Amino acid sequence: MHFLSVLFPLFFLSSSLASVTVYSQIPLAGTTTAAAAAANYTGAAAYDPTVLQAPAVPSDVPTNFQIQLQTNAANVNGLSIPQSGAFWGFSIEMSVVTQVIGLDSTFIQVPFLNLMANIKDRAGRVHVRVGGNTQDYAYMVDSIDKGLVIQKDKGLTTNPTDTPTLMWTPELIYMLANVTALANVKWYLGIPFNDTSNWRLQIAEIGDSVLGDNLIGLQVANEPDLYGRHGHRPLTYSPSDYYGEFGNLVTALADDNNVNNKANLIAPNLATGDWIPENVWDTGFLTSYANSLGALAVEHYPADNCLAVYGGNGSPVDPQTEFPNYLNHTSGYSIVQPYINSTQIAVSMGKPFLMMETNTASCGGFPGISDSFGATLWALDYGLQMAYYNFSGALLHVGGQNVYYNPFTPPPTNQSTFRQWTVGSTYYAALVTAEVFGSSNQSRIVDLGANNNNMYTPAYAIYENDAPSKVALFNYITDPTGATAYTAGIQFAGGQVPSSVKVKYLVSPSVSEKKNITWAGQTFGDTLSSDGRLQGSESVQTINCDQGNNVCNVPVPAPGFALVFLSDSAYSDSAPSTTQTFSTTAVTKSINTATIASSVLATSNGHSGSDRKLGSTSKGSSGAVGMGARVPGAMALLAMAVGGIVVGRALVQ
Repeated sequence: MHFLSVLFPLFFLSSSLASVTVYSQIPLAGTTTAAAAAANYTGAAAYDPTVLQAPAVPSDVPTNFQIQLQTNAANVNGLSIPQSGAFWGFSIEMSVVTQVIGLDSTFIQVPFLNLMANIKDRAGRVHVRVGGNTQDYAYMVDSIDKGLVIQKDKGLTTNPTDTPTLMWTPELIYMLANVTALANVKWYLGIPFNDTSNWRLQIAEIGDSVLGDNLIGLQVANEPDLYGRHGHRPLTYSPSDYYGEFGNLVTALADDNNVNNKANLIAPNLATGDWIPENVWDTGFLTSYANSLGALAVEHYPADNCLAVYGGNGSPVDPQTEFPNYLNHTSGYSIVQPYINSTQIAVSMGKPFLMMETNTASCGGFPGISDSFGATLWALDYGLQMAYYNFSGALLHVGGQNVYYNPFTPPPTNQSTFRQWTVGSTYYAALVTAEVFGSSNQSRIVDLGANNNNMYTPAYAIYENDAPSKVALFNYITDPTGATAYTAGIQFAGGQVPSSVKVKYLVSPSVSEKKNITWAGQTFGDTLSSDGRLQGSESVQTINCDQGNNVCNVPVPAPGFALVFLSDSAYSDSAPSTTQTFSTTAVTKSINTATIASSVLATSNGHSGSDRKLGSTSKGSSGAVGMGARVPGAMALLAMAVGGIVVGRALVQ
């Protein structure tokens, strides 16, 4: 059974479908060797145990201050454009797509689905890019040995960072479409840009045909301002050269009858390294190509760890010294400032302005920073700062096992049969942002300059339907004594505060903490222990307001974040009562099974389990037809069932 016949019933999935079975989990990623102490650690960066010291408590932070909200948005200066709860999405490096998303259209990673579903059920949808450095040199083939969806051709490596050239098959796009059917993910893809004389437009053609409106943009070049220094173009490569090559692509797409949507191109995707956006705008780019552009975009990291990873002259950045730079409101503000002119241009054109790739630091981030609670607060504040300055979305980059900053990481190869996923600290920022903006697509945000613009205690107000709906309160300070926990007194100008407010807290003992992070009392747990679903019971605080004095006093711990819901409708918009997630069973390596009740399968709308040979990972199992053999296409499916849905190929062993 091929994709279309499989996909059709999935559009009728209801929220009552609650579980997923993976018939076999095969190794997904590279190996690692762990050491007992961080100083001697030699394993994968994704599991580096380094814990840094939190900065000292500053001496000049007021612990009580007032926030006065205008009750009518018309009286608020600087409100943003309407924002979506899907503001933070994810950028998945194309070379690791089969580790993170799935093996093919019939084997989708359940933890990934859960992680996407968490955001979808708060925001309505999720935005994911499949691309990165590997997109520019990727090329399509009809098939790859052993049914692989992608394959690295390291013999054609053409980047100083050893980025491999990638082969891919159309099955990659079918896999993305099945993810969309299950978790309403919308996709960004990238057109290869290394050979502008012989355009490879297959990813645009197949993406348009299979994904339809769920393909929300095609990137044209990945960090072209770095092409010269990376050897992808002559050192003289300029914005004018990019202008010309972009025009050649527009012409090629106009002549391609297999691409229906010719107006969803995303450019210029600068790293803001050797060029700034204005260098491109000054070529006449926006006037010439306005009808072809779906969005304007950049990519940016505030720092880099490249010297530590790849070597070179100079001294690597010391993470402990760098850590305080992430622990204040000034960081996000400073990152955004160079793009304010461009966001204003985008708004005037009616185009989104996107941060297509970002994270704590390029070249994989920093140990102890990128995977800390400090990075959670930093990414949350950074995202809200972008939204305030009229970015329309941003994507946290996801790499392989060798990076520190992943929002989520599948287990390494030698542990994949008995370990689960690792959910990184920055994923919490994306999840909380989905609740900050909710699903109305009408949320507008303003930076309040709270506490006399104190950089450790920023605050934002969110307006919907021209009225205040939420307040977001930060505290970057780590103080075990609690002395720098603060109370924000929220007041309404020209109106009365509600009788009570609901508050959700994002907390951890320290900004240096890695895993003990909770959102409204729930967590994704420790390293290698998550299936992508929140663990524990949700805890939402109700705080009574003093209507006589027109104030709601909301405490904020040190460190921590509080999201204050000013009405019941604001709360319900961001926190749906039910979330469709997908479950697996993970037990020890010696007896590792993932099953669904046979009675459910026998009476399901899909194929029953009784008439097919199921692969087994159980001890002592036999009856296989050969290691790694796959069942026929008609049996390899996403099957709709009463109370369950199968995600995965039946593999026989």
